[in-house]
Amino acid sequence: MAATKDPRPCSIADTLALVGEKYSLLVVREVCLGNGRFDQLVRNIGAPRDVLAARLRRLVDAGILTKRAYSERPQRFEYRPTQAGLELEPVLMTLKEWGDRHLRNGVGLPMVVEHICGNELVPVVTCQACGEPVHHEDLTAHPQAEGWTVKGPSAA
Repeated sequence: MAATKDPRPCSIADTLALVGEKYSLLVVREVCLGNGRFDQLVRNIGAPRDVLAARLRRLVDAGILTKRAYSERPQRFEYRPTQAGLELEPVLMTLKEWGDRHLRNGVGLPMVVEHICGNELVPVVTCQACGEPVHHEDLTAHPQAEGWTVKGPSAA
């Protein structure tokens, strides 16, 4: 089957176009952890400096991070999450939990995140309306993009 000229309109695809580049979510992770200076980011992420600079520019331009000078000579900046950046933190915690469970089998975890209640955070996606945990079998997609069904383009 040939790829369609116009793929399915999708907020997941739009989001990945912005934060799906290599290192982008790791930048958000570090900035949310309070490590917003360039040298900290290079050390903690391991990204090449030019690639990291490009990711930081893109995340600032997209409104996910803010950039603030902390030194004039030499001019140096630190990065902090905006509200949009902070709203990515639950996504990061969910990815971390998935990796802990499926890639590490719960053994040798590189980081544990503690919730304010004092317990280890184990994120669970819940329905905002009823408060119930979300399970695949409980979901029904209703495409809203004109000309699209769950199976694909309605003309296909």
